[in-house]
Amino acid sequence: MKTILGIDIGSSKTVAIIADIDEEPIVTGVGISKSKGIRKGTITNIDQAANSIKQAVTDAKRIAGTNVNKAIVSISTAYTKSTKSYGIVNIPSNEITITEINRAIQTALYNATIPNDYVILQAIPYDFKVDDITEIEDPEGMSGSRLEVSIHIIIAQKSAIENIKKMLKIAGITIENIVLSSFASAISTLNEDEKEQGVALIDIGATTSDLIIFKDKAVRWTEFVGVGSHHITNDLAMALHTPIANSEDIKLHISKFNDEEIIDIPLIGDEENSQPVNVVTIKEIMYARINETLMILNKLIEKSGMKDKLTGIVLTGGFTNLDNLREIAIPIFGNMSVRIAKPKELEGLFDNLKAPEFSTAIGLIVYALGKHSSYEIDSNKKFRSKYSIEQIPHTENIVENNLEEFNTEENKTEKENIISIADKKAEKVSISQKFSMWFKNLF
Repeated sequence: MKTILGIDIGSSKTVAIIADIDEEPIVTGVGISKSKGIRKGTITNIDQAANSIKQAVTDAKRIAGTNVNKAIVSISTAYTKSTKSYGIVNIPSNEITITEINRAIQTALYNATIPNDYVILQAIPYDFKVDDITEIEDPEGMSGSRLEVSIHIIIAQKSAIENIKKMLKIAGITIENIVLSSFASAISTLNEDEKEQGVALIDIGATTSDLIIFKDKAVRWTEFVGVGSHHITNDLAMALHTPIANSEDIKLHISKFNDEEIIDIPLIGDEENSQPVNVVTIKEIMYARINETLMILNKLIEKSGMKDKLTGIVLTGGFTNLDNLREIAIPIFGNMSVRIAKPKELEGLFDNLKAPEFSTAIGLIVYALGKHSSYEIDSNKKFRSKYSIEQIPHTENIVENNLEEFNTEENKTEKENIISIADKKAEKVSISQKFSMWFKNLF
């Protein structure tokens, strides 16, 4: 039995969950602390953020009665970008095994153009092709002479990764793996039918919203926007001239009041006195911001170019606790199916962890099972499959071996194609650099 620590570092709260994993995870400890030193998903103060993590982990350890110091950690989409790549390999034995699938994915990574200040966080295949047969979900065990793969690559800023490592080191934690927060949320909320038919999952938190789109059971798009439920809190505070703490409380409990009621609200600078405010007025302020937020998110989906390929929208995160959100969202998303998602229930799961705002944290624990996708390259450059997790050889060595296999006359064209891809990318970088130097010299 293995003990897993998952840490979700959000803008409003930090969640640490400890679980024992055999065939299925059993939650044994939970710690929740208010996040400090984090703003809109990014680190603004390493020491303060580390203290928040340490507090959450200490509480989780105390409840679990264990001393685990190695964690699977979430990273905000604010630090990441996505790109796509393609790879092709020869199959000498005419039998496709896990090794050949790994080689194909590595070739695709080799062909990818990654900015110098970014590193690969996760790489997930979304389409396989064996000879002339396309749209293969899993080629393992099939016969063929050539295997091609298209992959979705999530890249993260090098500086962000280093700062996360420093922050966790201060908190006394070693990183076992880093997972995109929206990917973790998807693991804990989406079912296989949704991922196959096409779905957009939006995790809306306090100050950020993370979008991830699945089609044919694979990740096809990821994006981020800095909007969340805290904007509603700020709107209420400004419009009603009341302290932030009071406006947050109003936001969370306004659904308990009838529209015709009038409630007393404290004033900024004069909290001993209060002002009467109509409940309808408060709801109008909230719904204006909710509508604006959902419209921004709808435009984000349209930007992906995949909206017409989706069968539904799934919303999760703390924002979804707002009253009547689904009914408001349906017309904004073009009358598509909209579902409010809570994380999958785990054995031993504490009642307070069954809410949508814990989808990412629960997803980190489920990620450790390795059943979320058929194949993946993780943040440690390990090749993960539904069968096993293996340390992969260096990418360049794999590609060099692939090119050697293409040295036969029969496969000369394929070899030239792979070399051509690499040469063209190098040429593009060179031309771009030359143009940049020429442009600077003009001034």
